[in-house]
Parts: sequence; structure tokens; C-alpha cells
Amino acid sequence: MKFIVSGGTGFIGRQIVNDLLAQGHYAGVYSRRPGDAARTAIATYRWDPMDGEPPVDSVHDMDAVIHLAGERIDQRWNPEVKEKIRASRVDGTRRLVDAISKARHKPKVLICASGIGAYGNRGDEILTEQSSLGKGFLADVCRSWEAEADRAAWFGVRVVKIRIGFVLGRNGGAMKRLVPLFSFCLGGTLGSGKQWMPWVHVEDVSRLFIWAAENEVSGVFNAVSPNPARNKDFTKALGSALHRPTILPAPGFAIKALLGELGAHVLDSVRVVPEAALKAGFQFKFPNLDGALIDVT
Repeated sequence: MKFIVSGGTGFIGRQIVNDLLAQGHYAGVYSRRPGDAARTAIATYRWDPMDGEPPVDSVHDMDAVIHLAGERIDQRWNPEVKEKIRASRVDGTRRLVDAISKARHKPKVLICASGIGAYGNRGDEILTEQSSLGKGFLADVCRSWEAEADRAAWFGVRVVKIRIGFVLGRNGGAMKRLVPLFSFCLGGTLGSGKQWMPWVHVEDVSRLFIWAAENEVSGVFNAVSPNPARNKDFTKALGSALHRPTILPAPGFAIKALLGELGAHVLDSVRVVPEAALKAGFQFKFPNLDGALIDVT
């Protein structure tokens, strides 16, 4: 199959592009800095989601478009950053779909990233793809983001939206920050530690995106492990994998003081499960936390 990937130089994007190439697929990449992508992708196209549509010829004759691009969420929020987070996803997706609408030979499928922030802070409630969306900034962004992706269906394109959880992998994502802290015995629970963390291995995220392209599925899929963990259990498991103690908890008030509005979201409890993927026959390579952490540490 022929794929074009936005955000292909990011943590998840690199995994997907590498996996596509290893499986013999064609993989092109959109990037604001095409030179960064040229080392791995077959073809590169310059595109900044904040600045116009991608080249129409870049989607012409593609089988699948994977859309990952978006401003980093893991930074202290202020009005300017929040607008970049929103615009890069919502406006960027609108521009991508507009380009798809103009292609003479449109892709068969658009697979658009979204986030488990769509569900909001829900305590111990078990959340599936059928659950209602939540409240708050991230939920509002995800709602608008997914709505823009759905427009591709107007042009006969199959649409899949993948709500990604807390991604584990080597040399990227949250582990890039957590491992050094835990290695120096500075790791600990966040807040009460009772909040649910819907984690997922980066290889399973990549596999789910490619699986969604290769199978006639549509709608929402949660990219999370079948076995979410509470923060206190995740912390204990990571400490065990690194053979380090976890004795320095971070109080909730300190996290909020340090990270501001983002800190409140860090403490959200989101007990998400991948019901749709499991029912459709997708099998996770890393369903259990201990095995996933051993693989990425």
C-alpha cells in the first residue's frame, strides 16, 4: 500500500514509518523540515499544518493518509500555547481534508490521531469508544479535531479516528522524561496515585494504525492497552523495571503549581479500554504493563 504520514518525524510517526517500510509499503512524510524526514521516508513533502494546505499531488493516488501532526501538549499552557494546540489539530486537519477533496484520485482511508483527553476526568468509570465525550479544553479540542476528520467521508474516504493514550517507548514520549528521574531515585506517584493511566506501547500504536488501514474498519478506536493501571501501580512497576525505589511522591498541589492548567490534566483519571479494537480482532503485542516496561527500559 501507499501511505503518506503527517507528523512522520515525531515519536509515534517514526515508529509507523519504520514499520511501514519494514513491511514493504510505500511511506511518504509531511514535515515542516523535509530534510529531517529524508533519511527515513521514501518521499517528503513540506507542510506546516498552521500555514495552508499540503500539496494536492501529495495525496493523489495514495491508499492511506495517516495524520499525526499537532503542537506538543506536554508544555506549560498559556493562551498562546493553547491556541497552537487547538489550531494545529483542528485547522490543520481541515486543511488536510480540503487537499484530499481536491485530489483526482482520493485515498481510500484517512486515519486521524486523537487523544484519550476526549473523555475528560472520569474517575473509575470504564470508558469505551461508545462513551460520551467529556468536558474541558482537551475534550473540546478532540471533539472539533475529529469532526474535521469526519468531513473526508463526504468525499468517499473511509475515516478512522484513533484516540491515543499514554505511550511507552524507548527514546521518546513520556519515558524519555520518566526514566532519568526514576534512574536517580526521584520517581514517585503523582498526586493520590489513584488516577487511572491508559498506557500503550508505541509498537501497538503503530500496529493499530496500520491495521486500521489494511482492514475495512471505520469510526473511533482507543489506542490503549486492555489493562489500564492506576498511577501508583504504574509507578511501582516502572521502579521495579529499573530496579529503583519510588519513595518521592509529587503532591497534587505541587504538580498544579509547576504545570498550571496542564497539571490538572496530568492528574485526571481516565479508565479507557480498547473495546472496539478487541471486538474487531486486533491483538495487542504488549497487553500487560510489566512486559511493556521491561521492553522499553
